Amino acid sequence: MKSNENNFIQRLQRQKEDAIEYIIDHYLPLIKGVSYKVLSPLGNDGLIEECINDIFLSIWNHSRKFHGDSADFKKWICAIAKFKAIDYYRKASRKVEFTSDGLELHAERSAEDELIMREDKTELIKLINLLEPVDRDIFIMKFFLGLKTGEISTKLGLTTASIDNRIYRGKKKLNHEAANFSLGGSV
Repeated sequence: MKSNENNFIQRLQRQKEDAIEYIIDHYLPLIKGVSYKVLSPLGNDGLIEECINDIFLSIWNHSRKFHGDSADFKKWICAIAKFKAIDYYRKASRKVEFTSDGLELHAERSAEDELIMREDKTELIKLINLLEPVDRDIFIMKFFLGLKTGEISTKLGLTTASIDNRIYRGKKKLNHEAANFSLGGSV
């Protein structure tokens, strides 16, 4: 028996390989689109391919946790793709390396200025990690990925008003934490 639109979910949950082949054939463009949207600012096609492979592995490994029809399945794999891509983005952002080209562009800056900029980035990452996971995702999408509030709303299933409120409260919390940090408080 081969997987088709009527039985691929059940066959996937029974770990039949033809089910994952069916899913790859039918959902690869969707998974690629979600991954590319999140990871394209990094400009690393190898990372995007690795993320896509990891997404399909997660679908395979967690298939028994899924309960629903094919419409729900599409939403489920989109959520897996989105969060896996965000995880990859976070990991890659932490591993940013300075190349000689990047240093030449900022040659007019002194060593002290470069050190201060690196410390500021480290401080910002520490502060953002203090936010709740949903707020952290919103901040990454809004301020690092450059997504519009409407796009974030659609991706997270929240209203635009909720996104705006979370950004406002998150900025307020970051300002408060930054003030504590500069006054010698712990982060």
